[in-house]
Amino acid sequence: MKIVDTNHIKTIAEQLKAAGKTIVFTNGCFDILHVGHVRYLNAAKELGDCLILGLNSDQSVRALKGPTRPINTQDDRAEVLSALSAIDYVVIFEESTAENLISQIKPSIYVKGGDYNIKDLPESSIVSHHGGQTILIPEVPGKSTSNIIKKIEK
Repeated sequence: MKIVDTNHIKTIAEQLKAAGKTIVFTNGCFDILHVGHVRYLNAAKELGDCLILGLNSDQSVRALKGPTRPINTQDDRAEVLSALSAIDYVVIFEESTAENLISQIKPSIYVKGGDYNIKDLPESSIVSHHGGQTILIPEVPGKSTSNIIKKIEK
């Protein structure tokens, strides 16, 4: 099963590393999946052997995006994401940042979209501390969940 809980992800990551696999980690809300997400996730997967995706829980999405979000529940988002061939594991987390998950997984590569700045990502210093690197993947212009929601609301 691709959807795993936070209690098991550390063991999975340790087993992958013992097998010599390069772990890539990313995280986000992924509320309404779109082509920008798919291209981003495919690019992230190309950076290593195993892509683990940390998915913000419904509660953390509300805290980050507001009371009307998410549109899709965490279980629905996890199931849709787990159907993508680029993703090896999906793990739902409750916090607003993925710092705790990164401390458990210790990925070789942490990936975020090009709309972020590495120095502003609290997760980046944890990745560096464990010998990994943070890579920003350019975003697909005009492709975002917020833009889709605005278009629907018109």
